[in-house]
Amino acid sequence: MAPQTRSRLSRKLHIAVLAGGNSAERVISLKSGAAVARALTELDHAICEVDPAVVKLGRFDWVPFDAAFIALHGKFGEDGQVQQILEDAGVPYTGSGIAASRLAFSKSAAKERFVQQQVPTAPYVLIHESDTPHRIVQQANQLGYPLAVKPDTQGSSLGVSIIHDAAELPGALTRCFHYDAYGLLESAISGSEWTVGLIDDRALPPIRITTRRAFFDYDAKYEDSATHYEFDSDVPEEQIDRIVRIAQSACAALGTCGLARVDLILDQSALPQVLEVNTVPGLTDHSLVPKAAARLGMSLGELCQECLESALRRSQRPTVTRSAS
Repeated sequence: MAPQTRSRLSRKLHIAVLAGGNSAERVISLKSGAAVARALTELDHAICEVDPAVVKLGRFDWVPFDAAFIALHGKFGEDGQVQQILEDAGVPYTGSGIAASRLAFSKSAAKERFVQQQVPTAPYVLIHESDTPHRIVQQANQLGYPLAVKPDTQGSSLGVSIIHDAAELPGALTRCFHYDAYGLLESAISGSEWTVGLIDDRALPPIRITTRRAFFDYDAKYEDSATHYEFDSDVPEEQIDRIVRIAQSACAALGTCGLARVDLILDQSALPQVLEVNTVPGLTDHSLVPKAAARLGMSLGELCQECLESALRRSQRPTVTRSAS
């Protein structure tokens, strides 16, 4: 895919970059927002950074803005809430719409849609903090170990554990239910971890992730310098193509648009299994989608600009309105 830059956005725009908020991913969101703001400022757009933890978006004056760039990770930013506010205000915004955001943010809802659309994903059961320990142990035994225990709605691998026997289950449940009343027990698939960024239905180069940790957890994502990212690997081209196709099918099943990132495992039989779809992927210097875009020669500003182009194409609002001068 050749970079497409400044095709529609050669004029100066007034953009509200939404970042921060009150979710468990606030720190990462602020870093993403700051990176986006810097990148778009370098392209001569007028930027206003807006933190929903400080500003009530429902009362915010959106009139001066051409669009909103959503860099809010976690609850409120990825679950359809901020999208609903922006829809009500008539403001074009980056990323997926309300319904797709809600679907993707709930791992169980997304997996049900994957099953319906025949997108390969690991077997799982939905659990609740009110379930008896005996019931959860039974469900875990039925799935079989090793298991991934994860909150139903959370990002950045917060609250996720990989366990190998029942003795590890209580601690994993405590971590899971700290973030959400609902959780998943999911068969832990053995294989290589991959991620694919997409802009609408166009895939960026897939990245293979290797970490010395048990899995690609929060520390591996943001703090561990030993985490390794590969574009050139010994995986046959037809398997790479299959990873991309399944990533695209996962996004199509949920109805995402704009920027998204699909996390997968290539299992022992070389079948890509979808872990989840992120509708507001990270845009920090450690983040995966900017790495994939850079592989194509795209700067972060060019990537962000493509996201804005996608938002304005989808919007019914006129794209030539105000100037930010």
